[in-house]
Amino acid sequence: MRQPNFNKNQGPGHRAQPGFQKMDKQQKATLVRLFSFVMKHYKGFILLVLICIAISSVTSLISTLFTRTLIDDYIVPLTQVDNPEYASLLQALFKLGLVLLLGVICSYTYNRLMIEVSQGTMLRLRKQLFEHMETLPISYFDSHPHGELMSVYTNDVDSLRQVISTSMAQVFNSLITIVVTFVSMIVLSVPLTLVSILMAIVMMITTTKLGTWSRGYFRTQQESLARVNSFIEEMMTGQRVVKTFCHEQKAIAEFEVINEQLRSSSSNANKIANIVMPINGNLSNLAYVLIAVVGAMVALHQFSVFNIQFSISLGTIVAFLQLNKSFTQPITHVSQQVNSVLNALVGAERVYRVIDAESEVDEGKHELEDPKGDVDFRHVNFGYVPKKQVLFDININTNPGQKIAFVGGTGAGKTTIINLINRFYNVEDGKVLYDGIPVNEISLNSLRHSMSIVLQETHLFTATVLDNIRYGRLDATDEECREAARLVGADDFIRRLAKGYDTMLSGDGGNLSQGERQLLAIARAAVANPRVLILDEATSSIDTHTEQLVQRGMDSIMKGRTTFVIAHRLSTVRNADQIVVLDHGQIIEHGSHEELLRLRGQYYQLYTGDSSLLS
Repeated sequence: MRQPNFNKNQGPGHRAQPGFQKMDKQQKATLVRLFSFVMKHYKGFILLVLICIAISSVTSLISTLFTRTLIDDYIVPLTQVDNPEYASLLQALFKLGLVLLLGVICSYTYNRLMIEVSQGTMLRLRKQLFEHMETLPISYFDSHPHGELMSVYTNDVDSLRQVISTSMAQVFNSLITIVVTFVSMIVLSVPLTLVSILMAIVMMITTTKLGTWSRGYFRTQQESLARVNSFIEEMMTGQRVVKTFCHEQKAIAEFEVINEQLRSSSSNANKIANIVMPINGNLSNLAYVLIAVVGAMVALHQFSVFNIQFSISLGTIVAFLQLNKSFTQPITHVSQQVNSVLNALVGAERVYRVIDAESEVDEGKHELEDPKGDVDFRHVNFGYVPKKQVLFDININTNPGQKIAFVGGTGAGKTTIINLINRFYNVEDGKVLYDGIPVNEISLNSLRHSMSIVLQETHLFTATVLDNIRYGRLDATDEECREAARLVGADDFIRRLAKGYDTMLSGDGGNLSQGERQLLAIARAAVANPRVLILDEATSSIDTHTEQLVQRGMDSIMKGRTTFVIAHRLSTVRNADQIVVLDHGQIIEHGSHEELLRLRGQYYQLYTGDSSLLS
């Protein structure tokens, strides 16, 4: 089947990069769109999550601040009396335990809620993706690799799940923690707060610089990963060819090259990424030491600025040291999570690119109540892509019930003509008429319900043999399906299967021969009882003996129906009412078998040549 050319664009793998990355306009729009989608369906959940995160952060802060109270109000006084009384301390610890228990409950609650939000969002996104995919025209699937579309459903959607369930909650938690901790630090000690801010700025600058250096390596890593994925996909689909020509070692050698490129780029990227946490950890330890030193100096040497007296207790120093950890760690977490969000937005853009793809336009209003199957082409010109015309001034007149055969070399335009009949593509110039009505004025459901197509590339679904035949008409009875199979000569081999018509097929009917799969596809078309039958090299995978059996059944199917046949064997062309000979998108000969032989043109050369096959 002829399809327009396309370029593969495999989606790169996603990995969080160190350092804050700049968000462009497209990413901002995608983030807003994704967040709006989540809020639309889970506004109450998100509000409850924020409340739980705030409570959890506050309880964590209370436990940290309690350190000051514990030292200054309990431990120090108790060490200064001969007979210490521990009742008040135990009471305070019990209250702290209740506060911490509340924090644990809130933490557990918001994590569970975010799992519900993420899984529910993925459910809705996949549903929206699939529903929209079913509205897309055939041209979209012809121009987009199937592997790329599968990657959208798996890798890209899964990257969003991780962001929503983990990154979003951590960002909320970190931001709230930073705010409440910063306020508490100012209340406890302004000088020590200034030291913490200074070290936090150093950490942010260091992380950002490292991120800038590594970004180029990560980009190369993503490109290398895309090449590996693309190569593996090609090798999996082309294994039969690889083994036929004994190219296993050549394929291994080529894979080793691109796999080494991925290893090298990943190694360079991760060399920098893996030192971010140790550097930040050491800077955090340095901040810890500086705060301890400055705190000790302030405690030992009280001073005043602008008549403001600065003093600090031992408990305040200990509490502030813990607050500093709570202040610097979220900054690192936010850096990492923001980068994770930004990288995941690449996946979100790919998801929305599919969702935003233009659906198949159906402007037809006419319903075919009693179709005759009269199909005519009037001065049709067409091209899959602009400025690259494929068909030139095609004129074909048919009568209902006729058999029209198309012959010609590869790329002559045979399948393209078929694609215009059922509106897989729309004509650019001219008209395709069905019972005298332009096909673009007929509703797609009405038009396509009146047709059946058997393609050269057969596809069978994961279902029983009977259900695969019934796919042609879902309300067909079991007997009608069996009758269709008998009509095309498929009944014999079906009965020899393990469970006959109830045999389950999987893997696109991998347990059947190519000829048997084709017979089931023909039976599926027969059970639909169409007015127009299209056979796109339908018997190309059937041996000559089987074809003779099938041909009798197909002759019965074609009786009273307009049939368009793209054939590569003369046996399916000779008895056609009209034979259209195509060459580079133009009709060069047209007539019956006898008329074309008398012309002694290209058809005559094909028919009288040494080969019995038409290209």
